[in-house]
Amino acid sequence: MTTTTTTTTTVTITPPPLQQQAPALQLSFDPRIQNLTKHGFLFGKKLAASMSPLLHDVVYQGLGLNWGQLRLDSDDMDLFLNLVQDPKFYGASVTMPNKVAIIPHLDYLTSECRDVGACNTLFLCDDPNTPGRRLLCGANTDVIGVRESFVQNVPNADVYENRPALVVGGGGAARSAVYALHKYLQATKIYLVNRDPSEVGAVMKECKERGYGDRLVYVESVEQAERLEGPGAIVACIPDFAPVTESEKTVRKIIEVMLGKDHKGAMLEMCYNPSPFTALGAIAEKEGWQVILGTEAMIWQGIEQDKYWTGLDASELPVAQVKEAIAARLAELSNA
Repeated sequence: MTTTTTTTTTVTITPPPLQQQAPALQLSFDPRIQNLTKHGFLFGKKLAASMSPLLHDVVYQGLGLNWGQLRLDSDDMDLFLNLVQDPKFYGASVTMPNKVAIIPHLDYLTSECRDVGACNTLFLCDDPNTPGRRLLCGANTDVIGVRESFVQNVPNADVYENRPALVVGGGGAARSAVYALHKYLQATKIYLVNRDPSEVGAVMKECKERGYGDRLVYVESVEQAERLEGPGAIVACIPDFAPVTESEKTVRKIIEVMLGKDHKGAMLEMCYNPSPFTALGAIAEKEGWQVILGTEAMIWQGIEQDKYWTGLDASELPVAQVKEAIAARLAELSNA
Protein backbone atom coordinates (compact mmCIF):
# COMPACT_ATOMS: atom_id res chain seq x y z
CA MET A 1 0.00 0.00 0.00
CA THR A 2 1.30 3.45 -0.88
CA THR A 3 -0.23 6.69 0.34
CA THR A 4 0.80 10.23 -0.46
CA THR A 5 0.11 13.71 0.81
CA THR A 6 -1.00 16.54 -1.46
CA THR A 7 1.38 19.18 -0.12
CA THR A 8 4.72 17.40 0.20
CA THR A 9 6.66 14.55 -1.34
CA THR A 10 6.02 12.36 1.71
CA VAL A 11 5.24 8.74 0.89
CA THR A 12 4.28 5.93 3.26
CA ILE A 13 5.48 2.45 2.39
CA THR A 14 4.01 -0.69 3.86
CA PRO A 15 6.40 -3.49 2.80
CA PRO A 16 4.83 -6.33 0.81
CA PRO A 17 5.12 -9.98 1.86
CA LEU A 18 8.63 -11.41 1.58
CA GLN A 19 7.91 -13.22 -1.68
CA GLN A 20 6.81 -9.93 -3.28
CA GLN A 21 9.64 -7.67 -2.16
CA ALA A 22 11.68 -7.58 -5.39
CA PRO A 23 9.66 -4.66 -6.83
CA ALA A 24 10.07 -2.80 -3.53
CA LEU A 25 13.84 -3.12 -3.77
CA GLN A 26 13.69 -1.27 -7.08
CA LEU A 27 11.88 1.62 -5.36
CA SER A 28 8.97 1.42 -7.79
CA PHE A 29 6.53 2.75 -5.20
CA ASP A 30 5.28 5.93 -6.83
CA PRO A 31 6.20 7.93 -9.94
CA ARG A 32 7.09 10.99 -7.86
CA ILE A 33 9.74 9.03 -5.97
CA GLN A 34 11.47 8.31 -9.23
CA ASN A 35 11.46 12.04 -9.98
CA LEU A 36 13.31 12.92 -6.77
CA THR A 37 16.98 13.75 -7.05
CA LYS A 38 17.63 12.05 -3.71
CA HIS A 39 15.47 10.27 -1.16
CA GLY A 40 15.77 9.13 2.45
CA PHE A 41 13.67 7.08 4.85
CA LEU A 42 11.93 7.33 8.18
CA PHE A 43 12.48 3.72 9.28
CA GLY A 44 10.42 2.35 12.15
CA LYS A 45 6.93 1.37 13.29
CA LYS A 46 3.76 3.37 13.95
CA LEU A 47 4.89 6.34 11.88
CA ALA A 48 1.56 7.82 10.84
CA ALA A 49 1.69 10.74 13.30
CA SER A 50 5.39 11.50 12.86
CA MET A 51 6.22 15.06 11.79
CA SER A 52 9.69 14.07 10.63
CA PRO A 53 8.88 13.99 6.87
CA LEU A 54 7.16 17.37 7.17
CA LEU A 55 10.20 18.86 8.91
CA HIS A 56 12.63 17.62 6.29
CA ASP A 57 10.37 18.57 3.38
CA VAL A 58 10.35 22.16 4.67
CA VAL A 59 14.15 22.12 4.82
CA TYR A 60 14.54 20.74 1.30
CA GLN A 61 11.99 23.10 -0.18
CA GLY A 62 13.70 26.03 1.56
CA LEU A 63 17.04 24.98 0.05
CA GLY A 64 15.57 24.33 -3.38
CA LEU A 65 16.44 20.62 -3.21
CA ASN A 66 14.34 18.00 -4.99
CA TRP A 67 14.68 15.59 -2.06
CA GLY A 68 12.12 13.71 0.01
CA GLN A 69 11.89 11.46 3.07
CA LEU A 70 9.74 8.32 2.77
CA ARG A 71 7.99 6.64 5.68
CA LEU A 72 9.10 2.99 5.76
CA ASP A 73 6.77 1.40 8.32
CA SER A 74 8.80 -1.72 9.06
CA ASP A 75 11.25 -3.49 11.32
CA ASP A 76 12.55 -5.65 8.46
CA MET A 77 16.27 -4.93 8.63
CA ASP A 78 17.16 -6.97 5.54
CA LEU A 79 14.65 -5.03 3.46
CA PHE A 80 15.96 -1.72 4.73
CA LEU A 81 19.61 -2.61 4.13
CA ASN A 82 18.73 -3.48 0.55
CA LEU A 83 16.85 -0.24 0.03
CA VAL A 84 19.75 1.92 1.23
CA GLN A 85 21.92 0.58 -1.58
CA ASP A 86 20.03 2.72 -4.07
CA PRO A 87 22.42 5.39 -5.43
CA LYS A 88 19.81 8.10 -4.78
CA PHE A 89 19.61 7.26 -1.05
CA TYR A 90 21.03 10.02 1.17
CA GLY A 91 20.26 8.86 4.74
CA ALA A 92 17.55 7.89 7.20
CA SER A 93 15.81 8.80 10.41
CA VAL A 94 15.70 5.63 12.50
CA THR A 95 13.04 5.23 15.16
CA MET A 96 11.66 2.50 17.41
CA PRO A 97 12.09 -0.44 17.33
CA ASN A 98 15.15 -0.12 15.10
CA LYS A 99 17.45 2.28 16.99
CA VAL A 100 19.52 -0.45 18.62
CA ALA A 101 19.00 -3.18 16.03
CA ILE A 102 20.58 -1.09 13.27
CA ILE A 103 23.92 -0.64 15.04
CA PRO A 104 25.60 -3.99 14.17
CA HIS A 105 24.99 -3.25 10.49
CA LEU A 106 26.81 0.09 10.44
CA ASP A 107 30.39 0.76 9.36
CA TYR A 108 30.99 3.73 11.67
CA LEU A 109 29.42 5.28 14.78
CA THR A 110 29.85 8.81 16.07
CA SER A 111 31.04 9.05 19.67
CA GLU A 112 27.57 10.03 20.90
CA CYS A 113 25.92 7.18 19.03
CA ARG A 114 28.42 4.75 20.53
CA ASP A 115 28.13 6.12 24.06
CA VAL A 116 24.32 6.26 24.07
CA GLY A 117 24.02 2.84 22.45
CA ALA A 118 21.25 3.91 20.08
CA CYS A 119 21.21 5.28 16.53
CA ASN A 120 18.47 7.59 15.25
CA THR A 121 20.34 8.92 12.20
CA LEU A 122 21.93 7.07 9.31
CA PHE A 123 24.24 9.05 7.02
CA LEU A 124 26.75 8.21 4.31
CA CYS A 125 30.44 8.90 3.97
CA ASP A 126 33.09 7.80 1.49
CA ASP A 127 35.27 4.82 2.30
CA PRO A 128 38.86 6.20 2.37
CA ASN A 129 40.21 2.75 1.51
CA THR A 130 37.86 1.84 -1.33
CA PRO A 131 37.09 4.55 -3.92
CA GLY A 132 33.42 4.66 -4.83
CA ARG A 133 32.24 2.69 -1.79
CA ARG A 134 29.80 4.37 0.58
CA LEU A 135 29.98 3.66 4.31
CA LEU A 136 26.82 3.45 6.40
CA CYS A 137 27.37 5.69 9.42
CA GLY A 138 25.29 6.12 12.56
CA ALA A 139 24.70 9.18 14.72
CA ASN A 140 22.47 10.02 17.67
CA THR A 141 20.96 13.46 17.18
CA ASP A 142 18.36 12.87 19.93
CA VAL A 143 21.10 14.04 22.31
CA ILE A 144 21.30 17.36 20.46
CA GLY A 145 17.52 17.60 20.44
CA VAL A 146 17.45 17.38 24.25
CA ARG A 147 20.33 19.82 24.66
CA GLU A 148 18.94 22.44 22.30
CA SER A 149 15.45 22.19 23.78
CA PHE A 150 16.87 23.64 26.99
CA VAL A 151 19.49 25.94 25.48
CA GLN A 152 17.08 27.52 22.99
CA ASN A 153 14.08 27.85 25.31
CA VAL A 154 15.31 28.51 28.85
CA PRO A 155 16.59 32.10 29.12
CA ASN A 156 18.62 31.52 32.30
CA ALA A 157 20.82 28.42 32.32
CA ASP A 158 21.22 28.75 36.10
CA VAL A 159 17.77 27.20 36.31
CA TYR A 160 19.23 23.80 35.45
CA GLU A 161 23.04 24.00 35.42
CA ASN A 162 24.96 22.71 38.46
CA ARG A 163 21.83 21.15 39.88
CA PRO A 164 20.41 17.61 39.88
CA ALA A 165 18.27 16.55 36.92
CA LEU A 166 15.53 13.95 36.54
CA VAL A 167 14.89 11.51 33.69
CA VAL A 168 11.61 9.61 33.59
CA GLY A 169 11.71 6.40 31.54
CA GLY A 170 14.11 3.61 30.65
CA GLY A 171 14.24 3.36 26.87
CA GLY A 172 16.33 4.85 24.09
CA ALA A 173 15.05 8.40 24.60
CA ALA A 174 15.89 8.19 28.31
CA ARG A 175 19.45 7.13 27.45
CA SER A 176 19.83 10.11 25.13
CA ALA A 177 18.49 12.41 27.84
CA VAL A 178 20.94 11.05 30.42
CA TYR A 179 23.83 11.59 28.03
CA ALA A 180 22.76 15.14 27.15
CA LEU A 181 22.31 16.09 30.81
CA HIS A 182 25.69 14.60 31.64
CA LYS A 183 27.71 15.97 28.74
CA TYR A 184 26.10 19.31 27.93
CA LEU A 185 23.76 20.55 30.65
CA GLN A 186 26.06 20.23 33.68
CA ALA A 187 23.78 18.14 35.87
CA THR A 188 25.41 17.30 39.21
CA LYS A 189 23.29 14.15 39.61
CA ILE A 190 20.73 12.47 37.38
CA TYR A 191 17.74 10.90 39.09
CA LEU A 192 16.15 7.98 37.23
CA VAL A 193 12.47 7.18 37.72
CA ASN A 194 10.72 4.34 35.91
CA ARG A 195 8.04 1.73 36.52
CA ASP A 196 10.42 -1.13 35.58
CA PRO A 197 13.46 -1.53 37.88
CA SER A 198 15.15 -3.85 35.39
CA GLU A 199 15.12 -1.13 32.73
CA VAL A 200 16.70 1.31 35.16
CA GLY A 201 19.31 -1.28 36.06
CA ALA A 202 20.16 -1.75 32.39
CA VAL A 203 20.52 2.01 31.84
CA MET A 204 22.77 2.40 34.89
CA LYS A 205 24.91 -0.58 33.89
CA GLU A 206 25.38 0.65 30.33
CA CYS A 207 26.16 4.21 31.40
CA LYS A 208 28.76 3.01 33.89
CA GLU A 209 30.37 0.80 31.26
CA ARG A 210 30.58 3.80 28.94
CA GLY A 211 32.12 6.04 31.58
CA TYR A 212 29.30 8.34 32.67
CA GLY A 213 27.22 6.35 35.16
CA ASP A 214 28.62 7.71 38.44
CA ARG A 215 26.06 10.51 38.67
CA LEU A 216 22.99 8.30 38.29
CA VAL A 217 20.62 7.78 41.23
CA TYR A 218 17.66 5.41 41.03
CA VAL A 219 14.69 6.96 42.85
CA GLU A 220 12.50 4.06 43.94
CA SER A 221 10.03 5.57 46.40
CA VAL A 222 8.11 8.70 47.30
CA GLU A 223 9.90 8.81 50.65
CA GLN A 224 13.30 8.83 48.93
CA ALA A 225 12.14 11.58 46.55
CA GLU A 226 11.06 13.75 49.47
CA ARG A 227 14.61 13.66 50.92
CA LEU A 228 16.39 14.60 47.68
CA GLU A 229 17.43 18.00 46.42
CA GLY A 230 15.04 19.25 43.77
CA PRO A 231 16.01 18.99 40.09
CA GLY A 232 16.47 21.90 37.72
CA ALA A 233 15.82 19.95 34.54
CA ILE A 234 13.36 17.13 33.96
CA VAL A 235 13.13 15.07 30.79
CA ALA A 236 10.00 12.92 30.61
CA CYS A 237 10.33 10.01 28.17
CA ILE A 238 7.15 8.01 28.79
CA PRO A 239 3.81 7.80 26.93
CA ASP A 240 0.94 10.03 27.96
CA PHE A 241 -1.10 7.33 29.68
CA ALA A 242 -2.90 7.61 32.99
CA PRO A 243 -1.11 5.50 35.64
CA VAL A 244 -2.88 2.20 36.25
CA THR A 245 -0.54 -0.23 38.00
CA GLU A 246 0.94 0.41 41.43
CA SER A 247 4.39 0.97 39.94
CA GLU A 248 2.99 3.53 37.47
CA LYS A 249 1.18 5.33 40.30
CA THR A 250 4.42 5.42 42.33
CA VAL A 251 6.25 6.97 39.37
CA ARG A 252 3.57 9.66 39.04
CA LYS A 253 3.74 10.45 42.78
CA ILE A 254 7.55 10.71 42.67
CA ILE A 255 7.32 13.15 39.76
CA GLU A 256 4.71 15.19 41.62
CA VAL A 257 7.00 15.36 44.66
CA MET A 258 9.87 16.61 42.50
CA LEU A 259 7.67 19.17 40.75
CA GLY A 260 6.40 20.40 44.12
CA LYS A 261 9.82 21.30 45.53
CA ASP A 262 10.74 24.94 46.05
CA HIS A 263 13.09 25.21 43.08
CA LYS A 264 11.19 25.49 39.81
CA GLY A 265 13.03 24.57 36.64
CA ALA A 266 12.19 23.42 33.12
CA MET A 267 10.65 20.13 32.00
CA LEU A 268 11.06 18.73 28.50
CA GLU A 269 8.04 16.54 27.74
CA MET A 270 9.39 14.25 25.01
CA CYS A 271 5.99 12.71 24.29
CA TYR A 272 4.24 14.46 21.40
CA ASN A 273 2.25 11.61 19.89
CA PRO A 274 -0.69 11.88 19.52
CA SER A 275 -0.45 15.34 21.14
CA PRO A 276 2.39 17.28 22.80
CA PHE A 277 -0.03 18.64 25.39
CA THR A 278 0.16 15.93 28.04
CA ALA A 279 -1.25 15.35 31.50
CA LEU A 280 2.26 15.43 32.97
CA GLY A 281 2.96 18.73 31.25
CA ALA A 282 -0.22 20.19 32.71
CA ILE A 283 0.81 19.13 36.22
CA ALA A 284 4.24 20.72 35.74
CA GLU A 285 2.75 24.01 34.53
CA LYS A 286 0.38 24.09 37.48
CA GLU A 287 3.38 23.69 39.81
CA GLY A 288 5.15 26.66 38.20
CA TRP A 289 7.56 24.84 35.88
CA GLN A 290 8.44 25.88 32.36
CA VAL A 291 7.26 23.12 30.03
CA ILE A 292 9.10 22.54 26.75
CA LEU A 293 7.09 20.60 24.19
CA GLY A 294 8.58 17.46 22.67
CA THR A 295 8.29 18.98 19.22
CA GLU A 296 11.19 21.25 20.20
CA ALA A 297 13.45 18.22 20.62
CA MET A 298 12.16 16.87 17.32
CA ILE A 299 12.97 20.13 15.53
CA TRP A 300 16.53 20.38 16.80
CA GLN A 301 17.39 16.74 16.31
CA GLY A 302 15.97 17.02 12.79
CA ILE A 303 18.04 20.10 12.01
CA GLU A 304 21.11 18.20 13.22
CA GLN A 305 20.19 15.35 10.89
CA ASP A 306 19.99 17.68 7.92
CA LYS A 307 23.43 18.99 8.78
CA TYR A 308 24.73 15.46 8.22
CA TRP A 309 22.71 14.96 5.03
CA THR A 310 23.24 18.32 3.30
CA GLY A 311 26.69 19.21 4.63
CA LEU A 312 25.38 22.63 5.67
CA ASP A 313 25.57 24.38 9.03
CA ALA A 314 22.41 25.05 11.03
CA SER A 315 22.76 28.78 10.22
CA GLU A 316 22.38 27.86 6.54
CA LEU A 317 19.20 25.81 7.04
CA PRO A 318 15.66 27.30 7.08
CA VAL A 319 15.12 26.83 10.81
CA ALA A 320 12.52 29.61 11.08
CA GLN A 321 10.41 28.04 8.35
CA VAL A 322 10.62 24.66 10.10
CA LYS A 323 9.40 26.19 13.36
CA GLU A 324 6.51 27.87 11.55
CA ALA A 325 5.48 24.63 9.85
CA ILE A 326 5.56 22.62 13.07
CA ALA A 327 3.65 25.35 14.93
CA ALA A 328 0.99 25.29 12.21
CA ARG A 329 0.69 21.52 12.47
CA LEU A 330 0.38 21.78 16.27
CA ALA A 331 -2.38 24.35 15.83
CA GLU A 332 -4.19 21.91 13.55
CA LEU A 333 -3.89 19.16 16.13
CA SER A 334 -5.12 21.35 18.99
CA ASN A 335 -8.17 22.41 16.96
CA ALA A 336 -9.00 18.92 15.76
